[in-house]
Amino acid sequence: MKEKWFVPYKYRMVEKISIPLKEERVEILKKGGYNMFHIKAKDVYIDLLTDSGTGTMSNIQWSKIIMGDESYAGSRSFFEIKDIVEELTGIPFVIPVHQGRAAEKVLNTVMIKESQFVPGNTHFDTTKGHIESSGGRAIDLTIDESADSAIYHPFKGNIDLDKLKAFVEEHKRENIAYILLTITCNSGGGQPVSLENIEETHKIAKANGIPLFFDAARFAENAYFIKQRENKYKTWTIKEIVKKMFSLVEGFTMSSKKDAIVPMGGLIGIRSEQLFNDLATPTILNEGYLTYGGMSGMVMGALAQGLHEVTEFDYLHYRIGQVKMLGDVLKEAGIPIVEPIGGHAVFLDGRKFYPNIPEDEFPAQYLTAALYEAGGVRPVEVGANLVGRDPDTGENIRPKLDLCRLAIPRRTYSYEHMMYTAETIKEVFKNAHKIKHGLKIDIEGSGLRHFSTTFKLVNSKKKSLL
Repeated sequence: MKEKWFVPYKYRMVEKISIPLKEERVEILKKGGYNMFHIKAKDVYIDLLTDSGTGTMSNIQWSKIIMGDESYAGSRSFFEIKDIVEELTGIPFVIPVHQGRAAEKVLNTVMIKESQFVPGNTHFDTTKGHIESSGGRAIDLTIDESADSAIYHPFKGNIDLDKLKAFVEEHKRENIAYILLTITCNSGGGQPVSLENIEETHKIAKANGIPLFFDAARFAENAYFIKQRENKYKTWTIKEIVKKMFSLVEGFTMSSKKDAIVPMGGLIGIRSEQLFNDLATPTILNEGYLTYGGMSGMVMGALAQGLHEVTEFDYLHYRIGQVKMLGDVLKEAGIPIVEPIGGHAVFLDGRKFYPNIPEDEFPAQYLTAALYEAGGVRPVEVGANLVGRDPDTGENIRPKLDLCRLAIPRRTYSYEHMMYTAETIKEVFKNAHKIKHGLKIDIEGSGLRHFSTTFKLVNSKKKSLL
């Protein structure tokens, strides 16, 4: 008998959404320079730009909003966070910040000296940006299988242990600030890291006196994949796996807008009291006092509750199952996606989707715009535009994969929304092989350019992207 799909919640509030006419969407795209960040939310039907801060809070989380303690120092809501973080991870020192990139800024300000390296498994854009702004360099040592969207590997987010050993031996401990594992690995397709890989990375780090940190934005989703795909942990609970994962690191940064299911917030977790004290000054200068760090008591209370809810198996089984359902429908239709399907998003392979668009004409960015034109669906590019330029040479970096990400907000969209999204993608894919020209940069944004860069169609005579 086929397993029934158990939905672990029901809806008590709805929000009206609408969709502009197709001719209006064409003009919206042109006016916005074919950049999904320049489209107003009111003009989007299905918003898959990000799963960051876009999830739906539970009734208990909303009750925590009312009960939030707004005391400047020593807020009760802060200690709710501290208690659940220590319960889940065993890490005793917790610093709240307003969101994940603030955690990255505070940590890297202290951890990185000029020209030091941070090896890891495909750092996300803000992570890489903060490492570079602190004078460091992010080094991607993800396993080779991550470079091919069609290869199946249960843990494509793994760091290549041989490459890591060789890198440490070549560059020496004094030139390495720390090692970073992103769980799950967003830029690589939402791919998990195995506990075996975390353990082996820990051994390398410890043997060389190098701190190991997590980018833990989607730590619970990573734990779910460990339970599902790593035989040793099939009988473990999610919380037991989480505790084991975090026992192997010196600390973590976290955007709580993902797995804590809140619209704002971030955390730094530290095992060392000395490092905690070192981080205090940049936190207070940039974020706020150590027991609120840029968050209100209301949000801190909801965040603490979110950490309880996200580690429930039923929640994770449905959440990741919904993402897999969409991916399976697309795969069955022959649409090129990153396999295996990740935890928070389905990633379309832009190069394979548009095989005749030249590499330097941003096929994945073109695909994001085409999906909006076709159905009011807003995804985001995770590829050549996002990765930007080499900080030393100024040359465009050609990433391993040029991806269009469909990030699924938590507890937000229905089965019907997912099927509408699938039909929109199928419609665009029908004629994708006929498209021979993509986009060219019009005005290039500085820094993290994918937020602000605008584009023009290479074939200026075209009006429609389809």
